[in-house]
Amino acid sequence: MIKETISKLLNEQVNAEYYSAYLYLSMAAYADRAGYKGIANWLHVQAKEEMAHGTRIFQYMLERGALPSLGGIKAPPASYSGITEIFEKVLAHEQGVTESINRIATLAEQEKDHAAYQFISWYVSEQVEEEASAEELLTRVKLIDSHSGLLFNLDTALASRVFTDPFGR
Repeated sequence: MIKETISKLLNEQVNAEYYSAYLYLSMAAYADRAGYKGIANWLHVQAKEEMAHGTRIFQYMLERGALPSLGGIKAPPASYSGITEIFEKVLAHEQGVTESINRIATLAEQEKDHAAYQFISWYVSEQVEEEASAEELLTRVKLIDSHSGLLFNLDTALASRVFTDPFGR
């Protein structure tokens, strides 16, 4: 059985992952309406990843004898000033997720819950990738600045991203 302190943080993380999916879907809608179908696709795939992350934590809690408790998910922002702002917010959001995941890892280590630590370690590594990807895209968008032809090229490249379930389900 998992300790209540860890279960509480995992519950919060499930909700945070589902909020992340809402956030990315909101951003995808903005990008789509602005004509950036490739960027919208990248954000849709990101939303699917976040749902998979939350669902895996939910399942892990059940495996460990905890009862997941789903809380309300607040509405994400619906409008943005442009693509640069979207990727600034993506990076800032992923940095916040990293902090949350690190809190769980630290607590699992302190509580000597080796199973929880092992489980959350995958997410620690995943966040390194998430932040690097967000930072790279933000850098590209800022370099492109107002060169619409270059932004079109980036948009086209991001259209090829496909969802691959990180847990092989």
